[in-house]
Amino acid sequence: MRPGNGFFLPPRKDCWKQQNFGSCIYPLEGVLTPNPILKVLSTFKTYEVKCLLIGGQACIIYGAVEFSRDSDFVILADPENMERLKNALKALEAKPVYFPEFRVEYLRKGHACHFRCEAEDVMGLRIDMLSVLRGCAPFDELWKRRKTVTINDGTDVDVIGLSDLVQSKKTQRDKDWFMIKRLTENDIALNKDNPSPDQVKWWFRESRTPEHLRKLAEKYPDIIKETLSQRPLLDHAIQGDLAALSKALYEEEQLERQKDIEYWKPLRKELEMLQHDK
Repeated sequence: MRPGNGFFLPPRKDCWKQQNFGSCIYPLEGVLTPNPILKVLSTFKTYEVKCLLIGGQACIIYGAVEFSRDSDFVILADPENMERLKNALKALEAKPVYFPEFRVEYLRKGHACHFRCEAEDVMGLRIDMLSVLRGCAPFDELWKRRKTVTINDGTDVDVIGLSDLVQSKKTQRDKDWFMIKRLTENDIALNKDNPSPDQVKWWFRESRTPEHLRKLAEKYPDIIKETLSQRPLLDHAIQGDLAALSKALYEEEQLERQKDIEYWKPLRKELEMLQHDK
């Protein structure tokens, strides 16, 4: 179903298909928006760029609709891959915007590099790239947990795994916490009838909805006990104390927001120095 503004709504569950590396995810050509992003993905694949789709477009694939007109990637920051990426960006006529420069050393520190496309079929589309995601595993581990979908021209596109996407969304931004809630709720709704024990454990570690956690605690009492040491607030779910659980979830979120603020402080300071020295 496509609303009038050009964005896509997620299809029904029976529209999903099994892909590499485990879970079911949406057919990519049916949900990514806007269409120029498909051109970026196919160009990256043509030039054999080793990267993973992240951010809002990845959220759409996992069923948590986020109206993003940019494309975000985590990339392997080594000289060979950087050269392939430069060739792909050249084909898209993508020009650097903002700071810092597109260099391996900045990416490895955790900076994001930004580009704006000027080729006719992708005009104005922004591409944001990182090689490090706060709180997430190194790229090699993210790559092993990736999901792969196929677009309508037969191109395979690599997407960050769901658990890593949720972890990457633990930022200081309100909209990212809303997306975490949507991503976990959607996964529970789609897999509630026959989840694996590991999947239920992940729900207990990441769900942000008190009522969902309470119901899961009732349904999977043995599994929640195994997960309790990793997330002590689950004891409130076991007790059915939703008020205490809500308070603990809020405090947990605030702690992660503060971690993100502290992570970006030195990077922002370095950006200010680079701008000053220009």
